[in-house]
Amino acid sequence: MDTEPQFFETNAAPGVVGQPMNRVDGWAKVTGQARYSAEYNRLPGLVHAVLKTSDVAKGRITGFDTSAAQRQPGVLAILTHQNLPKLAKTPNNPDDKKAFVSSPMGFFPMESDEVHYAGQPVAIVVADTLEHAQYAAALVQVRIAAEAPISSYQDPKAQRYVPKTVKGTAGVTKRGDAQAAVQSAPVQLTATYTHAANHHNPMEPGATTAHWEAPDRLTVYDTTQGVSETQKTLAAMLGLSTEQVRVVNKYLGGGFGCKAWVWPHVVLAPLAAKAVGRPVKLVLTRQQQYTGMGHREEQEQTLRLGATKDGKLLGIVHEKTSTTSPWDDYAETNSRIINMLYALPAFESTYHLAKASVMTSTSTRAPGDMPGSFALECSMDDLAYQLGLDPIQIRLLNYAEKDPTNGHPWSSKSLKQCYERGAELFGWARRNPKNGQTRNGKLLVGWGMATASYPVHNSQGNARVRLYADGRAVVQSGATDLGTGTYTIITQVAADALGLPPENIRFELGDTVLPSTQWSGGSTAAGRVSSSVYLAAQEVWQKLIKLAVTDNKSPLYGAKPADVVVEQGRLQLKARPATGEAYAEVMKRASMGDVEGSAQGRYGSSYRVPGVAADANMNKEEKEAAAGRSMHAFGTHFCEVEVDPELGTIRVTRWVSVMSAGRILNPKTARSQVIGGSIFGIGAALMEQTVRDPHLARYTNADLAGYHVPVNADIPDMTVDFIDEHDPYVNAMGVKGIGEISIVGVTAAVANAVFHATGRRLRSLPMTPDKVLEALHQPA
Repeated sequence: MDTEPQFFETNAAPGVVGQPMNRVDGWAKVTGQARYSAEYNRLPGLVHAVLKTSDVAKGRITGFDTSAAQRQPGVLAILTHQNLPKLAKTPNNPDDKKAFVSSPMGFFPMESDEVHYAGQPVAIVVADTLEHAQYAAALVQVRIAAEAPISSYQDPKAQRYVPKTVKGTAGVTKRGDAQAAVQSAPVQLTATYTHAANHHNPMEPGATTAHWEAPDRLTVYDTTQGVSETQKTLAAMLGLSTEQVRVVNKYLGGGFGCKAWVWPHVVLAPLAAKAVGRPVKLVLTRQQQYTGMGHREEQEQTLRLGATKDGKLLGIVHEKTSTTSPWDDYAETNSRIINMLYALPAFESTYHLAKASVMTSTSTRAPGDMPGSFALECSMDDLAYQLGLDPIQIRLLNYAEKDPTNGHPWSSKSLKQCYERGAELFGWARRNPKNGQTRNGKLLVGWGMATASYPVHNSQGNARVRLYADGRAVVQSGATDLGTGTYTIITQVAADALGLPPENIRFELGDTVLPSTQWSGGSTAAGRVSSSVYLAAQEVWQKLIKLAVTDNKSPLYGAKPADVVVEQGRLQLKARPATGEAYAEVMKRASMGDVEGSAQGRYGSSYRVPGVAADANMNKEEKEAAAGRSMHAFGTHFCEVEVDPELGTIRVTRWVSVMSAGRILNPKTARSQVIGGSIFGIGAALMEQTVRDPHLARYTNADLAGYHVPVNADIPDMTVDFIDEHDPYVNAMGVKGIGEISIVGVTAAVANAVFHATGRRLRSLPMTPDKVLEALHQPA
């Protein structure tokens, strides 16, 4: 809609928004009716594709021997760079890159003889069954003239440089004179933190099923977090219009950022389908998942902090060094949270990159803010310890009442309440302030906490609502449910907005034939989709109210539309509620079987608060404040650990998280989100690391046997609570995302608890037993 719609009051009874409603998609999932991207098995003539990948990390292909594979039963094609159908545009051509709205590739394999990383696809085998394709692929021999690879920024051959930008952020950022502020500060701290490479490891690997329904019409079932972005990128690369490409994803088995982008296999599947003239299914193996869909890069951060003797921050200088691929300048923007979380007069950050023979890294849950908070929140605890202050006290001393990066007020901020509630639930007042003094038998016990924050990213999308006269409704948006509850929360929003019971709502998503919306990532989906559905419902009521007030048979005839409200599907006068009628009566007289509304929902700074900007009574300062507000969710984590001084093992024994993220649509699914993110962070803190051979630049633990993730036995019962906020600035529903903030600060909370337990600071993640034992044997 080009203009803001008129708002009408709608209230469902008893009201389901804010209630812990069970998942509406739960039954489909537990009974196997939910179909994932690799489960569209009834396509006519469906065949299977298997990738042959390179064991060499750098070199050039000199030839293939496919003779043995060609003789195998069921083999339909063996595709290489020599015979693969050509793309209209590739990221290998710098002039084409702007056409790709959702691809971090920068380099597309199988377009030439170049090999840039181990695990790079070099051939595709297509056969009638998966087993035939797998066996034939194992028989394909690839000859590669290998060159010496670079394994990471730690490789002596790596050349470090400062990029102009990283993800839109300048390679060097300065606010005030941080160098001088730190050097002249009465209290100074300098520490270096390292973070191992992490992989996303969703239960569902990357999978694409491609079906050319006509020579110029393609349908793709893909494990994507954004069907619209995948549609546009595929169309550009294949030389089609977006209308000629349909992308479907009804259910997703986890993403965490790796499915937010278009990766090589997503494009190779339709190319293989084009080559054999049949639908093709291509599913990555677990090992290929590690080299085919990005990762959180290995990185090192040095933080120099200056403060007054009473604990007030004066300046921070932050440097980060990380590995990137041969073709991009990708790095997580760690400095973002360090720059904004506390009242900070001066700040400086510098990013250093080193190109290596690896697949590009990519968005991983809370990119930048998660590892950035590890360095910052550990340093804040070190500052508190040095000054003899409580960790919460040091954070309150530096509490930012406004955004220090730009001076803007917050759209809402309830962080103080999070500290208070979290401390109450955890029993923080009983904490022994001295490190290494609390025991449970031989085990060392420690308590730690850390602050969490994540920004509200600017986002927008469309939705359509169709209300039927029989009391049912269909709600549509081309969004994605990552498995976190989008089906459920949007059903709740629609039920309340339309005054219907949830069971009368059918929410459809995950298809480019539906109203387009941006990807589900960056904690934007709930805020954007709820807003667009809510506004689309308002348009439905607007149409019905206008119909009623112009219908001489309606008790509302002649009333001003602004004087009519909606209560549980009944149109009535605001001043005289008894005067009105059910919407079904209005539609019946007009012989209308249904009425439809559509709207564009905006989330973040693009959202215009109705009436605010047009308020003639506002002075200049008030208008500026209304137009420029910094938008973040905030929270805190509290952690108890037990450390075995003989074995070096760390066990998390208690956990409390308190979040303030605007209006909570469903506390049950929201709690699951926070638990999931916290577990993700505990894994990064204690066990998760991908190891790359320093000589061959190949992963040595690219599977769930070697890459350890937390299991039930590693995690205690977790307490999660929310501070309900009213935020009229973020979107029409006052909703902020919580998918990312749940992991921010987690690694620091664990590390701070270990520090409290042992009196030794571990600054290298993960904090494995060998590192614990080494630290315990060092002087305090």
